[in-house]
Amino acid sequence: MQSQPPATALLRTLYSLRWAAVGGQSLTILWATRGFDMGLPAWPLWTAVAVLAVFNVAVHLRLRSSRDAAPAEAFAHVLVDTAVLTWLVAWTGGIANPFASLFLLPIALTAMALPPAWAVAAALSCVSGYMLSVHFGQPLPHLHDRFDLHLAGMAVNFFVSVALVLYFLTRLASARDRRERELGDLRDRFVRNEGILALATHAASVAHELNTPLGTMTLVLDDVDTAALPASTAEDIAMLRRLVDTCRDRVRSLANPADPAASRLVDIGRVLDHWQLVRPTVVLVRSGNVEPQLRVDRTIGHLLLALLNNAADASAANGSQQVDLRLQLDDGMLDGAIRDYGTGFDAQAPFLPVLFRSGKPDGLGIGLALSHAAIEQLGGELDLEEADGGGAVLHFRVPVDARHADAPKETTR
Repeated sequence: MQSQPPATALLRTLYSLRWAAVGGQSLTILWATRGFDMGLPAWPLWTAVAVLAVFNVAVHLRLRSSRDAAPAEAFAHVLVDTAVLTWLVAWTGGIANPFASLFLLPIALTAMALPPAWAVAAALSCVSGYMLSVHFGQPLPHLHDRFDLHLAGMAVNFFVSVALVLYFLTRLASARDRRERELGDLRDRFVRNEGILALATHAASVAHELNTPLGTMTLVLDDVDTAALPASTAEDIAMLRRLVDTCRDRVRSLANPADPAASRLVDIGRVLDHWQLVRPTVVLVRSGNVEPQLRVDRTIGHLLLALLNNAADASAANGSQQVDLRLQLDDGMLDGAIRDYGTGFDAQAPFLPVLFRSGKPDGLGIGLALSHAAIEQLGGELDLEEADGGGAVLHFRVPVDARHADAPKETTR
């Protein structure tokens, strides 16, 4: 659940508390006037309750919008509640009213949710309201001959205050803690993205340096006369040429994100064919309803390459050469599952991308970090689970452009 800013959380807390106050005040007025036949002024009390109810209806309409509340707006709501409470207490005994201590509740709530300056302002408004209710307070009927009633009211006020403070301060503290956890996650994501940015900068420099030798290798391979060579050697030369072309295409693609004229779409089949060319010993078992000509954002292509490489390495470490890939297209969402035949993973360990740290002897430790960065950029989901019979299955789900995502019939290759 997404957390709310403290001022917005306070507005919602005051909204709920206000309805409880309307109900409690109505019952208290009826109990005092009908049950104990106390001569309280009816119209000032019921007018205050009506004002509070009408104000809360307006607050309900305000909370339906997605706009966050500012501290000043939350403070204005506290002022309204304090003014109504001052009016009610002044008409029902002032300082002699057993519920006069309720002036402490807005102070506690604002101290938890608002900046110190606004909390101090709320405290001053509550003190002012208390002093006004003391100065203009009307004496309670039957106060001296029914002091036991006053004591009962103080007891009720104490338990009500305990329940309200415990419930609503716990809610505000929970919202604060949740927001701090989200800020911690954002800090971790920022650190990881900073590392990825540094990696991208270094990759661009390396790509520039590799472009010249790759071009030279292409010219040398073009000059080789394969007609005079044995068939096996000619096949090796052809394979070498395809690998050089693949490397050159991958190096040049590093500059595409900075080129506004470059296409952001790639064919899934082309991505998988290039990967299979680089990893020819891996048996890739493909299934799903996605055709090779489906064009997707190139970030999805990078995601597939990173995840397939991780799966192939996990399988190879366990003596297997098989990787299963299932790509399913449904309602504009690409649902993928990549299963390796490795040793699985530790179910007790959290599935978190640790940047530049790898458990593989020759791993760079950036596969999962890049995968998570790609998923976040695309607004998708990524999770990992153990596979039946050993190994692990990594699921991902990302949105694709509906203009390029016409789902064909189920195919398996």
